[in-house]
Amino acid sequence: MDSTITAIKQQKRNPQRVSIFLDGAYAFPLAKIVAAWLKVGQRLNPSQIQELLSKDEAEKAFQRALNFLSFRPRSQAEVERNLRKHEVSETLIPAIIERLRNGNLLNDSNFARRWVEDRSAFKPRGAYALRVELRQKGVPDEVIGATLTNLDESELARQAAQRKLRQWVQLEWPDFRNKLSAYLSRRGFRHEVVVETCRELWHQMKEPQSSD
Repeated sequence: MDSTITAIKQQKRNPQRVSIFLDGAYAFPLAKIVAAWLKVGQRLNPSQIQELLSKDEAEKAFQRALNFLSFRPRSQAEVERNLRKHEVSETLIPAIIERLRNGNLLNDSNFARRWVEDRSAFKPRGAYALRVELRQKGVPDEVIGATLTNLDESELARQAAQRKLRQWVQLEWPDFRNKLSAYLSRRGFRHEVVVETCRELWHQMKEPQSSD
């Protein structure tokens, strides 16, 4: 049986949603974008109403994903996990992901690159640690591999070590080597990079300062 739209009212608590009234009574809420083509006096059959409700469910899920992305960049797997956490239908998730990707709002390659850049700037890590972190975020191995291809671990190890040199400047070589090796190893740097960095910074500290 067809129903007639008798009112479309913007919701006070959420201006992006409207309340639909059919035959003089409140019927259901819709996102404004879903209700954009509706008007008072328009008749809706049950099939059209169900289609509107389905589109509204998809729009709410998409807005949830946008809100999740608003706090910081996310990987595709993180977005999918968040949608499932909020019990979004599995049938809706692929379309939401595709919509986000098409809008350049979701891109694992960009996410991985930014993650590595941020880590390198503020908390330098070796390739092993970065690989583990990105895997935990659900980034595919091929994307991780491409992102870490040109990583300069030696430079990152030197940057990481600078934070500790003042504390250890008075140590003898064995203690200095052991402490710095453990520190860099915990940050995921390869053994050969750790050894090289320890020797380089030890000699750098012990070289007499040249005067101009």
